Amino acid sequence: MYSLFIVLHVFISILLILVVLMQSGKGGGVAGAFGGGGNQTVFGGRGATDFLGKATWGLGAGFMFTSLLLGILAANRSEPSSVIQKTDAPPPMTAPAVPSQQAPVTPAEQTPAAPPAESSAPAEEAPSGN
Repeated sequence: MYSLFIVLHVFISILLILVVLMQSGKGGGVAGAFGGGGNQTVFGGRGATDFLGKATWGLGAGFMFTSLLLGILAANRSEPSSVIQKTDAPPPMTAPAVPSQQAPVTPAEQTPAAPPAESSAPAEEAPSGN
């Protein structure tokens, strides 16, 4: 159902774009500012509304209706709406369990640490103060 309304919304959007682009301009644009569109009045009557004007109003109302409907349907969906919510969270970190059967290690039983390895790089000499 949700997918059907998305397809309908996209279809109405494309039709609305096409209908708006097919309409002729009302004022002449920049030419009207320099005296080119003198026969049209700024606040005068436009005459009867043509088919493209009525189609624009109808498609605009349909676009608003499907937008509101999709918003309501998206809010009521049970699927997570966020990418973060869709990912599986890793399990919480816990300390490893210590086996209770193991005897404690005494200091005498511990192996001594290996002596630090000597560097084979020559030592730098301090600059003389001459």
